[in-house]
Amino acid sequence: MNTLAPPGAFAPLQNDTFIRACLRQATDHTPVWLMRQAGRFLPEYRATRAKAGSFMGLATNTDYATEVTLQPLDRFPLDAAILFSDILTVPDAMGLGLSFALGEGPKFAHAVRDEAAVAKLAVPDMEKLRYVFDAVTSIRKALNGRVPLIGFSGSPWTLACYMVEGAGSDDYRLVKTMLYSRPDLMHKILQINADAVALYLNTQIEAGAQAVMIFDSWGGVLADGAFQEFSLAYTERVLAQVKKEHNGVRIPSIVFTKGGGLWLEEMGQLDCDVLGLDWTVNLAKARALVGQKKALQGNLDPNALFASPAQIEAEVVKVLNSFGTPHSGAGTGPTHIFNLGHGISQHTPPDNVAALVQAVHAHSRKLRA
Repeated sequence: MNTLAPPGAFAPLQNDTFIRACLRQATDHTPVWLMRQAGRFLPEYRATRAKAGSFMGLATNTDYATEVTLQPLDRFPLDAAILFSDILTVPDAMGLGLSFALGEGPKFAHAVRDEAAVAKLAVPDMEKLRYVFDAVTSIRKALNGRVPLIGFSGSPWTLACYMVEGAGSDDYRLVKTMLYSRPDLMHKILQINADAVALYLNTQIEAGAQAVMIFDSWGGVLADGAFQEFSLAYTERVLAQVKKEHNGVRIPSIVFTKGGGLWLEEMGQLDCDVLGLDWTVNLAKARALVGQKKALQGNLDPNALFASPAQIEAEVVKVLNSFGTPHSGAGTGPTHIFNLGHGISQHTPPDNVAALVQAVHAHSRKLRA
């Protein structure tokens, strides 16, 4: 696929706090954005989704995807936007037949559970995902330099979980059965997924994404040893292929493994710029372990957002104080991007998100004073 957005197609970036923090450069406040910030907790999102008729109707329509990506930024002074899409677009483009029923999670019409199904898999033609790249370019133009745009994908392992299970899972029995009984098939799926994810992220970068994030949502369900072999190794395979810069501009990369705190030291060796942390990880310890190599992102428990604004502020202060004063001055050093430890709950009151963002900006400025 040709470069989708020519150099000079976009307005210059006005707020580069997030990008600077990703690259471990000094900032005047700790940047904040939230996983699933464009989503069901916002009444305006629910109204747009109703117009679209379905989740995929929303995700595959450039105008709607642009509208919902910008909605949280119109409401809160966030420091980054994240593309509105789904992690399962890549296996859908492989022909597995993705659908979303209202109130239910994603389902695939064709699960990948045997040799014949694995043999049919291939890196998909990126033209099948043109709707994603059109949305990236449209969002980047609509942002007009306000904040950077993050593109993303599921990790090879997380995609494989959905592909083998055919849907979300409580026990990962089917995917783990394959992992233990036919590791050869599992490795084949993961190799194809890794190469597809790398191409997908690179095409998002060409379309206008200014940073990319890999969501290893289910890495934490693996046993020690299995995580390194079936998740970490394939995240490495993706990162080895992802562009580090585009049109002379550095493109930071973020890896988030839910439940990955146990393997933080090994993840510190990944060729990425930022490690995302869930709420079980102590930020001060993470900083001591990997903060000289990676920026850290996280990690407030999303359920803290159901407390009062005063309590939310207290929890924000705890997270920021746990990381400590970020790097200041020239060169690079330990930096922090504030986020939740996982996606925001659909039941979260929007006013509480406003309290969170305000508290992050205010207290992080105090830390630097």
